[in-house]
Amino acid sequence: MKLLAIDCVANLCAACVYDTAAGKELGRSVLDLGKGHAEHLMAVIYGALKAGATDYASLGAIAVSTGPGSFTGLRVGVSAARGLALALKIPAIGVTTLEALAAEATATFPGRAVLAALDAGREEIHAALYDETSVLIYGPAVTTLSEAAAMAADISAVIAGTAAMQIAASAGRAFDIGPTTATADIAVYARLAATKGAGEKPKPLYLRSADAKPQAGFILSRQDHDPAKRELVSGKDHGPKENKS
Repeated sequence: MKLLAIDCVANLCAACVYDTAAGKELGRSVLDLGKGHAEHLMAVIYGALKAGATDYASLGAIAVSTGPGSFTGLRVGVSAARGLALALKIPAIGVTTLEALAAEATATFPGRAVLAALDAGREEIHAALYDETSVLIYGPAVTTLSEAAAMAADISAVIAGTAAMQIAASAGRAFDIGPTTATADIAVYARLAATKGAGEKPKPLYLRSADAKPQAGFILSRQDHDPAKRELVSGKDHGPKENKS
């Protein structure tokens, strides 16, 4: 079966075609955008299909990175994956950023526990801990830097993700370090999705609410259009005008 994997959770807009039977990548397309995933994703997908000498009709599944990551990027990627899956009548499979980073670290350090950790700002860490057999034993969750450092030190875990160096510094000791990027290689998502198979429809993994929120101080109360009521509310009672003629 041929599987299309897409990833928009961080700066990359990436797609690849993966042969699940042969266990190999057939072709990919990757742009380092930062922003603008919505405008470029379909062209990136087309580039991956062309590089993999395949087309939409030949696909058997869609894989997508589900975060944690950029709020906008997550929505773009997951929406595209679910839309394509619905149109093609094939399953969509979600893979979290943390499990992909952990899998990439495991490829370099097999048989080791891995703490996948992303710097979430506000002195918070998005983390997930996997044991020596890649079974999830903690998270995905929001934790503090000190808690993440204690977790990694307790079992001498390999650390992966953008918070890896911070955690090592906080623990004050050396660790084996996996990828320190915000997302894994696109082929890792494809490989993990092929192993998972079809399940629930993918949805964005939001570990905390969005940073942008309505500013309550600028919300205006509804005004009453009855002039008499407006005068009462303002505390003014003009009364009848004096006839000065």
